[in-house]
Amino acid sequence: MVTADQIKGYIENSLKCDHIEVLGDDGEHFQAVVVSPEFIGKRVVQQHQLVYQALGRRMESEIHALSFKTFTPDEWRNQAGA
Repeated sequence: MVTADQIKGYIENSLKCDHIEVLGDDGEHFQAVVVSPEFIGKRVVQQHQLVYQALGRRMESEIHALSFKTFTPDEWRNQAGA
């Protein structure tokens, strides 16, 4: 069974992250927030593709459900200030 910390590590190993949170305590359903400068200039779909690429085949076998939001560092700062 995969853990939230493992998912966080998988993402951090593939993407430069300024901030990342992964929550989930049932071993199957997870929620994440990923803030990365690699998202700059990319549409949301492209940002999500980068996260899915970081997780690779784990999305087919280990991770049952993952919902996440992606932000550039500027978007994250602006949201925090709102």
